Amino acid sequence: MEHRRLGRLGRENSVLIFGGAALGEATEEASDLAMQQALDAGVDHFDTAADYGDSELHYGRWMSEIRDRIFLSTKTGDREGDAARRSIENSLQRLRVDSVDLIQLHAIGDLEDLDRATGPGGSLEAAIRAKEEGLVGAIGITGHGNEAPATHLEALNRYPFDTVLTPWNFILSTDDDYRRDFEALVAEIKRQDAGLMAIKAISKRNWPEGDPERDQQYTTWYEPFDRQEHIDAAVSFVLSYEEITGIAMVGDVTLVPNMLEANARRMPRERAEEILTNAPNYSSPFISMPF
Repeated sequence: MEHRRLGRLGRENSVLIFGGAALGEATEEASDLAMQQALDAGVDHFDTAADYGDSELHYGRWMSEIRDRIFLSTKTGDREGDAARRSIENSLQRLRVDSVDLIQLHAIGDLEDLDRATGPGGSLEAAIRAKEEGLVGAIGITGHGNEAPATHLEALNRYPFDTVLTPWNFILSTDDDYRRDFEALVAEIKRQDAGLMAIKAISKRNWPEGDPERDQQYTTWYEPFDRQEHIDAAVSFVLSYEEITGIAMVGDVTLVPNMLEANARRMPRERAEEILTNAPNYSSPFISMPF
């Protein structure tokens, strides 16, 4: 498992990040199997969020065994400071830990949300206070949607976030406006020496309507690639960008082994682009979002 430096935090983390969203609706047995598969493959960055169903509870069962050898991150989706503080404290209880390595302001994908989170009495103030008290080690920001890279660039102008988790995949890279915003974000991240992580690596498209064989086959709000060739190419494409320190794994436990295999089957960017250019029904997941 390759490891990359998470910006100025200095931590060398696995390029695959176990995404706790996969455990939101999973059974205890399925959750334990997926986590063990990831650990056996060398994954040492485990990410989750307060609103990922039972994910934090599933993580909590493992913490006494693995806490000292993983990087642990969670997220708060609250925008108001007092609510965010309660969210952070509740997450620590559910995770059965005294602190996490990273707290992230979750799902901030436009300037209106950013204003709420970073304004007076917002969740950023709660995160800063939690960091000062040793409850969290670092502060990051995440977001979905076409405006995410531009929003995250503005976020870095307002506060030196330690990490950014933003969408990037091949189909998004073919959108001139999106690519320009992403490249501007990357330039600022390099300037500040922040850590850049990516989501939606193996997203294929929005779930098609009226197709009973494909409708919500997986526990993801978007339809993911599930052919190994396409997953291999999608993972290879995103990780071909050296500035990206890691990618969050897909939010469905049944596809965790496929992503682990894809990491071992990396290919040059040009070959990945060739495969993905010919992938059928490939489109942005942000044409329609359920939130």
